[in-house]
Amino acid sequence: MTALVPYEQALEAYEPVIGLEVHVELGTNSKMFCGCPTEFGAEPNTQVCPTCLGLPGSLPVANKKAIESIIRLGLALNCSIAPWCRFARKNYFYPDMPKDFQISQYDEPICVEGYLDVEVEGKTYRIGIERVHLEEDTGKSLHVGGATGRIHGASHSLVDYNRAGIPLVEVVTKPVPGTGALAPEVAKAYVTELRDICKTLGISDVKMEQGSLRCDANVSIAPRGATEWGTRSETKNVNSLRSVERAVRHEISRQAGVLDAGGRVVQETRHFQEDSGTTVSGRSKETAEDYRYFPEPDLVPLAPSADWIEELRAALPELPTARRRRLQGDWDLTDLDMEALINAGALDSVEETVAAGASAEAARKWWLGEIARRANEDGVEVSALPITPADVAAVVALVDAGSLNDKLARQVIEGVLAGEGTPEQVVASRGLAVVSDTGALGTAVDAAIAANEGIAEKIRGGKVQAVGALVGAVMKETRGQADAATVKALILEKLGVSE
Repeated sequence: MTALVPYEQALEAYEPVIGLEVHVELGTNSKMFCGCPTEFGAEPNTQVCPTCLGLPGSLPVANKKAIESIIRLGLALNCSIAPWCRFARKNYFYPDMPKDFQISQYDEPICVEGYLDVEVEGKTYRIGIERVHLEEDTGKSLHVGGATGRIHGASHSLVDYNRAGIPLVEVVTKPVPGTGALAPEVAKAYVTELRDICKTLGISDVKMEQGSLRCDANVSIAPRGATEWGTRSETKNVNSLRSVERAVRHEISRQAGVLDAGGRVVQETRHFQEDSGTTVSGRSKETAEDYRYFPEPDLVPLAPSADWIEELRAALPELPTARRRRLQGDWDLTDLDMEALINAGALDSVEETVAAGASAEAARKWWLGEIARRANEDGVEVSALPITPADVAAVVALVDAGSLNDKLARQVIEGVLAGEGTPEQVVASRGLAVVSDTGALGTAVDAAIAANEGIAEKIRGGKVQAVGALVGAVMKETRGQADAATVKALILEKLGVSE
């Protein structure tokens, strides 16, 4: 096995070029060329018919909603929409493709020559979009009996064709040079922005863990100053944003190791290993000729009218970049504040919490503080935790009303995350409400003064700032449930001191 070159060392000698191919399953009710349902998680091979299984005599009919969805995506990516294009047959013989060919688009895609701008560490990178085309997804092979879930070492394989025929959009970038050491971060930022656009358009649920969005990461490196790019590898079906970054980073280090050892990088597909953060060889990369493309004879060409395209353009929603600018202004955030929200994956959650009645400052405080800490511990996105923006808004309301202090609020959030119910239910079941009744607090205050007579004398002597020690003693005695302001006022009153 070739030794990896440390990432920073690899970047001293080599310049990376990245390219990304992102597959997005469209959220249509039926498949691309038949009426079969597209529900995720159905029993294997229950959402199939003669058309998506490629049985003799069946004929495909294109899904209008899928065509509308790809045009909307192309417009959002600043693409030109072809006035005329057609489908092609991509021939290959794998068990997960029941027809032994895939209906796709080849030399005449529907969307071409676009771009998407992403910002990383204060710099904007323009990612050129070569093409956005429409095709049908494949089925899913399940390899049983091995340790890795792959065919090597498996005792047998099963195939589920439910996914075969689901509308699939492929977004292919142009090669992206000039990213330097930030290549992994730029790749992640691009996939993140594309995912957010698809979600905003409502064309896909973009759940990477379910395969609704999958990324193939192409990486090549060449010695600095070289006039030609290096040979690329393609890491297939990377299924999380973090893994996109890790896969690109690993490939740069791996390819540098190959070249430093006097070898040559092979053009091939590779598979990303989540547990180790490494890639392993898959197969040599096919060329277009290997697929023997030819026009699909059973489908008429697509010819979207100019009026329809402009109608779809006019109906596009506010896109993520414009939305971020608006929210940054509405919430009076600095660029660093907004970057922190985006990096934490908390922008949607904060916006929904504000919509539920919380202030932007309070919403940010809890999502970027206690909740982000818990998400980091669990290794998940904040949105994956079992707490909703409405829950957080309820916690903020309880704090604003004086029913909770920050310490108790953290305990309430902990209870919600533990599945103990709504914030109000957690407060009731754990007995977490702030105690502000002077009668109930009087005994604890008297005990604190008696146990700390020296501090009490300092306060009587004019060192009012020393009252904090007595307040802390009362808070400890009441397990943090006393209202600190009430406690302070009560102590000063009992000691005959005014602020």
